[in-house]
Amino acid sequence: MTKESICGRVLVIAAGVAVVFGALTVFSGGRALFGGAEAQAAVGNAVGFVLWFNFLAGFAYIVAGIGLYLRHLAALWLSIAILVSTVLVGVFFGIHVLQGGAYELRTVGAMILRAAVWGVISIVAWRNLGKAAQC
Repeated sequence: MTKESICGRVLVIAAGVAVVFGALTVFSGGRALFGGAEAQAAVGNAVGFVLWFNFLAGFAYIVAGIGLYLRHLAALWLSIAILVSTVLVGVFFGIHVLQGGAYELRTVGAMILRAAVWGVISIVAWRNLGKAAQC
């Protein structure tokens, strides 16, 4: 197996993760935002700006995943933008928590997971699509 085929396979896996993660994010966020009373109750003390960010970011996840699959350079920059914006929203969420705002503990884990996933996807994209491409 050549180095290029391995890199291509890694990029396809990252693209698949991005699309699936995005679809799940849009579905769960949409349900939380637009679902009935039962869905609203299930989210508990969700922080509005985090919920809206994650819902809208889910669409960007899907676009980035498709771009990665098609090997578009713009997908690299979108992946980095998703990572940076996720970290920034995480910082604002942390400020909200430190100021005594209500929140769900699962939001902390979800934001860490999102940042970690997009950190890995951004590294994969950089290594395969960026100027530092190793493939």
